[in-house]
Amino acid sequence: MMNVMVLGGYGNFGARISRALSGDDRIQLLVAGRDAQQAAAFAAALPGRAKGVAVDMHSASFAQALQDHGVGLLIHTAGPFQGQDYAVARACAQAGVHYIDLADGRRFVCDFPRALNASFVDAGRVAISGASTVPALSSAVVDSLCAGWQRLDTLDICIAPAQTAPRGVATLRAVLSYCGGPIQVWHGGQWQTHIGWAKPKRVVFKRLGPRLGALCDIPDLELFPAHYQVRERMEFRAALEVGLAQRAFAVLAWLRQIGVLKKPSSLAGLLNTTAKVFDPLGSALGGMVVRVAGLDAAGNPSKRAWHIAADNDHGPEIPCMAAILLARRLAGGEPMGCGAYACVGLNKLADFGPEFARWGMVTDVVEED
Repeated sequence: MMNVMVLGGYGNFGARISRALSGDDRIQLLVAGRDAQQAAAFAAALPGRAKGVAVDMHSASFAQALQDHGVGLLIHTAGPFQGQDYAVARACAQAGVHYIDLADGRRFVCDFPRALNASFVDAGRVAISGASTVPALSSAVVDSLCAGWQRLDTLDICIAPAQTAPRGVATLRAVLSYCGGPIQVWHGGQWQTHIGWAKPKRVVFKRLGPRLGALCDIPDLELFPAHYQVRERMEFRAALEVGLAQRAFAVLAWLRQIGVLKKPSSLAGLLNTTAKVFDPLGSALGGMVVRVAGLDAAGNPSKRAWHIAADNDHGPEIPCMAAILLARRLAGGEPMGCGAYACVGLNKLADFGPEFARWGMVTDVVEED
């Protein structure tokens, strides 16, 4: 049995991961956070052998705390990861603990292998960054759509959250960190500078109505052009359900560009509260689309798209799935190469199928003109 600690285990994403792992006979779950009472109360409500523990990831004795609790794997969900350092991962390497995080910060994930590979090789443990919707699920989708292809020309991804899905201040702070800021994007076969959340454009989905989607800064923008040898374009957009809310983000981006609003992320708490005003205009239906174009195995031009629709406000389960799948594999004793990795190609799309079904999510693959 493996002791698996979920750091931030009673938070927005951590709670979902804790629920998913709590009934696994191979896992002794440790729900961890700074509030001992909250951790204990949440753990007590879970099935299985869950236990709440108080830990401080910023403490100099954090590595010792991991050893004291006999942790075999730590899952780090305590974002935002934009601007966060690697102290938690370094403590895991020091304590001889496997590490997985849900990071979507571009620099955090992209620089992770170079910064930490040697430490985890020495420790004989594995460290995986970005075990979330991006780049874990997104890379699994691209691998499936383009299996055997000779060439990938364009790659476009858009996430469309449901308006009424649970939101968190940390998540908003993360996305606002690059609102109005410069983002390096592979476009026209070269790196170009674009502006985050500015100039939204229309995106079409299979089971959702069309939405306005704006450019966001994620690890895929940097990892995928090289990994998949994308010739022409790689874009990632987020499409809010209520167009007025999407345009509000574009205004914030403009205000930052002209120097009126220097730090949009400072508004995260306010926006998290006021976003409820738009809930009557939206729904509980969210989704995602991945579009690829290039030459298939026979050398013929091909365009394909993968869609997922998540109803009943279940969309926030998706960012948790890759970490859950990887944790089960490690707890089951599956060998993984020691070292530090960005989570690209570590999960197969088929592995996500049972998780999608569990939450009533529907997927489609569409051949496009």
